[in-house]
Amino acid sequence: MGLDYYNDLEVNRNANDDDLKRAYHKFAMKWHPHKNFNNKNEAQAKFKTILEA
Repeated sequence: MGLDYYNDLEVNRNANDDDLKRAYHKFAMKWHPHKNFNNKNEAQAKFKTILEA
């Protein structure tokens, strides 16, 4: 099965560009490796997925 970037960003498939940008920034800030010292491996994996989306 392919990747579902809408699901990764927790937005509806009908989301407009502004909704996508907000979701991207929200999760990029949340999962940035520099902000997750205690769980760096998971943060790097999630951040990579967000960057791909």
